[in-house]
Amino acid sequence: QVQLVESGGGLVQPGGSLRLSCTVSGRTYSSYTMGWFRQAPGKEREFVGGIARGDGNAYYADSVEGRFTISGDNAESTMYLQMNSLGPKDTAVYYCAASNYLLSHYEADFHSWGQGTQVTVSS
Repeated sequence: QVQLVESGGGLVQPGGSLRLSCTVSGRTYSSYTMGWFRQAPGKEREFVGGIARGDGNAYYADSVEGRFTISGDNAESTMYLQMNSLGPKDTAVYYCAASNYLLSHYEADFHSWGQGTQVTVSS
């Protein structure tokens, strides 16, 4: 069974940056497609981006393309989400998740989830 733990959330001013981490334990990190999702207050959880299991390439939702960067460290079994040019619309609880699919942005395809970390963008 895989366990996921997010960290790095907090309060940041508009235009600022933040880096989230997702540490994977229990199974080999590279065995999964890893994803980041977020859920803003009153809204459904949405896909942010991920790292595909097969080729290790990152892929992103249109809303964050060019501002967010996802990377992974296999040796540390950790995935990172570097968020730049943050705005109030990025305020949400951010979750990492693991999937057995080669590539997916559908929440239902991810079988294991972290507890989430809060990101608040406000002046």
